[in-house]
Amino acid sequence: MAGCRGSLCCCCRWCCCCGERETRTPEELTILGETQEEEDEILPRKDYESLDYDRCINDPYLEVLETMDNKKGRRYEAVKWMVVFAIGVCTGLVGLFVDFFVRLFTQLKFGVVQTSVEECSQKGCLALSLLELLGFNLTFVFLASLLVLIEPVAAGSGIPEVKCYLNGVKVPGIVRLRTLLCKVLGVLFSVAGGLFVGKEGPMIHSGSVVGAGLPQFQSISLRKIQFNFPYFRSDRDKRDFVSAGAAAGVAAAFGAPIGGTLFSLEEGSSFWNQGLTWKVLFCSMSATFTLNFFRSGIQFGSWGSFQLPGLLNFGEFKCSDSDKKCHLWTAMDLGFFVVMGVIGGLLGATFNCLNKRLAKYRMRNVHPKPKLVRVLESLLVSLVTTVVVFVASMVLGECRQMSSSSQIGNDSFQLQVTEDVNSSIKTFFCPNDTYNDMATLFFNPQESAILQLFHQDGTFSPVTLALFFVLYFLLACWTYGISVPSGLFVPSLLCGAAFGRLVANVLKSYIGLGHIYSGTFALIGAAAFLGGVVRMTISLTVILIESTNEITYGLPIMVTLMVAKWTGDVFNKGIYDIHVGLRGVPLLEWETEVEMDKLRASDIMEPNLTYVYPHTRIQSLVSILRTTVHHAFPVVTENRGNEKEFMKGNQLISNNIKFKKSSILTRAGEQRKRSQSMKSYPSSELRNMCDEHIASEEPAEKEDLLQQMLERRYTPYPNLYPDQSPSEDWTMEERFRPLTFHGLILRSQLVTLLVRGVCYSESQSSASQPRLSYAEMAEDYPRYPDIHDLDLTLLNPRMIVDVTPYMNPSPFTVSPNTHVSQVFNLFRTMGLRHLPVVNAVGEIVGIITRHNLTYEFLQARLRQHYQTI
Repeated sequence: MAGCRGSLCCCCRWCCCCGERETRTPEELTILGETQEEEDEILPRKDYESLDYDRCINDPYLEVLETMDNKKGRRYEAVKWMVVFAIGVCTGLVGLFVDFFVRLFTQLKFGVVQTSVEECSQKGCLALSLLELLGFNLTFVFLASLLVLIEPVAAGSGIPEVKCYLNGVKVPGIVRLRTLLCKVLGVLFSVAGGLFVGKEGPMIHSGSVVGAGLPQFQSISLRKIQFNFPYFRSDRDKRDFVSAGAAAGVAAAFGAPIGGTLFSLEEGSSFWNQGLTWKVLFCSMSATFTLNFFRSGIQFGSWGSFQLPGLLNFGEFKCSDSDKKCHLWTAMDLGFFVVMGVIGGLLGATFNCLNKRLAKYRMRNVHPKPKLVRVLESLLVSLVTTVVVFVASMVLGECRQMSSSSQIGNDSFQLQVTEDVNSSIKTFFCPNDTYNDMATLFFNPQESAILQLFHQDGTFSPVTLALFFVLYFLLACWTYGISVPSGLFVPSLLCGAAFGRLVANVLKSYIGLGHIYSGTFALIGAAAFLGGVVRMTISLTVILIESTNEITYGLPIMVTLMVAKWTGDVFNKGIYDIHVGLRGVPLLEWETEVEMDKLRASDIMEPNLTYVYPHTRIQSLVSILRTTVHHAFPVVTENRGNEKEFMKGNQLISNNIKFKKSSILTRAGEQRKRSQSMKSYPSSELRNMCDEHIASEEPAEKEDLLQQMLERRYTPYPNLYPDQSPSEDWTMEERFRPLTFHGLILRSQLVTLLVRGVCYSESQSSASQPRLSYAEMAEDYPRYPDIHDLDLTLLNPRMIVDVTPYMNPSPFTVSPNTHVSQVFNLFRTMGLRHLPVVNAVGEIVGIITRHNLTYEFLQARLRQHYQTI
């Protein structure tokens, strides 16, 4: 089987990765991917395509380069900067839209329910209040689930999918306009529906969709909207814009443009340079200030004041003027922060473990069933969450004394934060000058609850904080993974803030550390838990620092996140990596393990190749394309002993032989010139043959270059004419015939040539074949026509296609003896899709794709290596 697609199915003598387990239905296997019997671990699936970051330097592209000058280059760069700015602005507007309607729906719901609770607490009709709250929540969650049924990729936060895309894996439907609409509208209803989810995570996915779609100026969902915009028609450009869009989503969510840039870098982008860094940062700044400008005007009525930088604001951390002993943090507190980091890592590992088990259960028992079951599961989670929130607020809350002093800063933003904190206090079932601490946390939007834990001067009961943490932990773990758009950042921050506030209360009340500032411990607790769940370090540190506007928190946040990550990594991976693995995506890590260097390229490559010739009949191309699923094919010519009969005189009956002869002579001549100029001494046999061939117009048979090479190294092989496609019935001798490698051509390019009738007849020269421009070759990007949709009656099967002008004649290649670490670094860093393995004499012996470099595949090959030692 060939190794010419983004991810492939490969078999070896002792195992086969394509085998199905008899204990599971085909639908379950489709969802779960292949599993190992002993470990029950999900292996990377073979049907994911890879993105191709390498440039195809073929003749149409060279024609574009010939017309390119510095002026056009600067214009192209200017257009790219304008598109990046537009992506940032549009992402900011998407964030504004989400924030506005979430606030509107939440205020409507809590306004009605709070009034009902206050009235019914005296009349004794609290059941009616619960029914009203259930009505709102179930309706909103039902709408969110319906939107996910329209586009299943819109479920979850989208960060695992974006991470896969930036890593070079094409996840179907991930960056479509329909996905964006379902994601944005769905997250409105899921957050307003009272589920323990956040809107910040889906903002990253939304920004990525904007980044992928806006530069194309077209959409599959809106086919009638077409603009003649010939720029950025490649995966290389598209991935750059997706990186910028993801960073803009982070910047809009947290008001952290630098953190967004680092997030895009840290979470998967394999290719990076200084120019891309500037564009991504500029895009993040554009998103931040667009959202800031409109929110300040809408909420404060002060356009251009830039007072609300992101959707989530932590406010200013400042000790009360009346408390002279208070300090934000001291050197002694670092010890507590380290301990909190360890606990946060343990809690995060527990959260991830439980969520992974839930996700596997859903895959086996929920997803294979009718789609309505997924909606019912979402409604069940909403029902349980609503009942728990209502009952806990009414029964488990304690009445706490309100603080007499408030943290009122000089600026209007801090005044607004203080007003938000004070106005969000809930007094359910409590007398005057007291508030219900449990209701204050549960009966508020999550952002308001976070501000309460960060800045509320009044105390929260340790029992209340402990119960709130346990309930929120379990419900958030259950919620993440259901069929609604859902983020995990805000629930993790709120859960961790409750944990940190609980630690502060214990240290203050039971140990007597009066200098402790509760807001700092709440922030560190939030960082510890979030770091233990997602395992992000650099970007998360900068995001939290930018969200607090307090640079002095840099050291404790960084220490806490590092400790939390190291602790959690002992037990399992981060939540996003876990869900990537559950989807079976062949994600490539930053580097391979040291032990893998015992393997060479020849150990991991796919040796069975499906290939095409430089001049191939249409019937052969159609046969190859319709009977394989590979996404690229090596362009080769065969070294056949009987070709010497065709080389005598001028009787060349095959254009493939002519192509091979000219190609070999060209390389031989270059080698001879190089040896003369550099005083290096190549093979005397080769040098004499080159000299003899050039000196004599009609060389003798024994002096013919190609003939002597064939006689010296190879034995005759069976004939294979251009109209014969590779067969599964070949013998081993036929299958492993020497193949001279000339280039690589993609499936999309071959189908485009067939659709546009690029071919010539046997009686004509290949020069009569129509030529396509670069714009014509890229016109159908990113969705090229499928070979199965091609009308075969319009094709003459005896016509011949010359693929040489359209193949990539100079792809990246490796030697069979190259170590795996070198292969891995080249493949990942350059963002490749296929990596041919070529020996010292220019013959292709195998091909490496993304699947051949996954951890699971390398482990299997390493076990095989140990068995053969």
